[in-house]
Amino acid sequence: MFDTMTFTKIAASLCGALLVLLLGKWAADELYHVNGHGDQAYVIDTGVDESAEEVVEVAFADVFAAADAGAGARVFRQCSACHKLEEGEHAVGPSLYGVVGREVDGTDYGSYSGALEEVADVWTPEHLNGFLENPRGYAPGTSMGYNGLRDVEDRANLIAYLQSVVN
Repeated sequence: MFDTMTFTKIAASLCGALLVLLLGKWAADELYHVNGHGDQAYVIDTGVDESAEEVVEVAFADVFAAADAGAGARVFRQCSACHKLEEGEHAVGPSLYGVVGREVDGTDYGSYSGALEEVADVWTPEHLNGFLENPRGYAPGTSMGYNGLRDVEDRANLIAYLQSVVN
């Protein structure tokens, strides 16, 4: 009914079909790949200025003044994989209970990297903002393996939430 030769033919036909598919993809990429052969021959004027839009840099203090701690609770879910909010209860990272206004190595966590102590003494909202934006860029050599929060509103909301947990 289903012998070894039949199974071998089915497997070989599947491999052959895959090979033909990959060969076809390679040929299509070679035929239709555009490497940018110079400037556009004709530019249609639409009346819209496509020059670089001016990006307005908003001061962190202004964003932090309008921060929403409720939205920060949702952002904290990312942090909760490594940090706890209970006082003295550590996980992979130190407890974040009372972190705003606390000394950088102000808990009994024990394995703080020296990189953090070099950039700040106390976790002010401004220091937390810089650290949360890009931990490795703000404190080179830090052991925190998080890539950072790019959105300034998310950072402000998270810091407001961490500040409200203690109060």
